[in-house]
Amino acid sequence: MGATLVHEGGAFVNFRHHAFAEPRAHGFRWVDVKRFRLPSPTATDRELLAALVAHEQFRDDYAGGGVDPEGTRHGAYWLRLVTPDAYAPVTRERAAGLLRSWAEQYGPVPCSLAEALRREVLDALAEADAVHHLDGLGEAEHHDWASVHGEFHELVLVDRAAGRLTLVVAADD
Repeated sequence: MGATLVHEGGAFVNFRHHAFAEPRAHGFRWVDVKRFRLPSPTATDRELLAALVAHEQFRDDYAGGGVDPEGTRHGAYWLRLVTPDAYAPVTRERAAGLLRSWAEQYGPVPCSLAEALRREVLDALAEADAVHHLDGLGEAEHHDWASVHGEFHELVLVDRAAGRLTLVVAADD
């Protein structure tokens, strides 16, 4: 498949914009959401993951610089090492559990943050017919300053009915 994904925008949920009971509980945690239109309803998940990895919007180190068309990093990893094989299918329940445990690791999240996470991530996750978790990479694939991320979680949500692929990155730095 030579088709490419079309970037349709996204959202950024910054934990520090929400009032936590414990001021230090938010740390520097955030969720970045990028939405893409599917190139074809018949594209396989592997083809979609390959199209995502090839997309300019994927060239993001998630360390404040934003998308860099010439970038060599993706989150904590060298971009060249992130392939469709690095993603594993997971259930919606497992993906939601991963996000909730990460978000609540320092205590309950404020209602405003829970609502933002529901609106921007959990609703899309509930509608996805396929979910992939970037978990096939380890420290050997980390780039030279990957330690800027305390945790880095990435999910790809495929919703064929809506014709959308959603890239979700949840991290702290």
